[in-house]
Amino acid sequence: MSPPGCVIVIPCYNEAARLDADRFAAFAAAAPPDTGLLLVNDGSTDRTAEMLAALAERVPGRLRAMQLPANLGKANAVRAGALAAIADGAAFVGYWDADLSAPLRLVPRFRSLLDARPDLIGVLGSRVKMLGTRIDRSASRHYLGRVFATVASAVLGLGVYDTQCGAKLFRVCPALRAAFAAPFRSRWAFDVELLARLDLASRAAGGPPVGDLLVELPLEEWRHVAGSKLRPTAMVRAALELLAVRRNAAADVRKSQVVNTLS
Repeated sequence: MSPPGCVIVIPCYNEAARLDADRFAAFAAAAPPDTGLLLVNDGSTDRTAEMLAALAERVPGRLRAMQLPANLGKANAVRAGALAAIADGAAFVGYWDADLSAPLRLVPRFRSLLDARPDLIGVLGSRVKMLGTRIDRSASRHYLGRVFATVASAVLGLGVYDTQCGAKLFRVCPALRAAFAAPFRSRWAFDVELLARLDLASRAAGGPPVGDLLVELPLEEWRHVAGSKLRPTAMVRAALELLAVRRNAAADVRKSQVVNTLS
């Protein structure tokens, strides 16, 4: 079987107690033939590795497991999966939270937007609570998120509503390759670091700013899942990391030397 053209990377760290194996298997079995899941075990110390291996056997060829020997953090677990998918020839690569706070059934909507808009390189899920949607999020997380998003927008020079939503899909292109070329430095503000790298890579190649290449898609459904490893203090750490994100992103894009090959 040829590798999927669209790969969703799922970073997993100590998820044995809450990983919904049946939902992952059901999606992988029913998804379009060119769509696959890559679950990355980020050096877990529980039974996550065993569970992912068993999942891969349930839906061979449509769901794969990748085992990292040590914990790299979400950012670099996503990077490892994305690089593997790109090396296998994927045309679209995204990432989704392992708790499935955003249901996988939304993936085709992300893909259809990219298919309909060849000018876009990415679709970002956005948790906007409005009539007709089911967004289950605590008030404290919502308001902390709004403060963070405001600071992130200023750092990026981009009017993005929700940088931190764990549901994103990108078209594989030179800018994306450049963005994933170097390990990520930020543990908590990874999504912002990725957007900054995409922007710098596009501009370095003479392309438009990233704001012209992305679209935010309001999610129909998002629910908070108990057991999240993200604590309120993490948002504070992420805000501090934002201070260096753009400077570090510029240095990493230059060092990658991938920009020199962009056309």
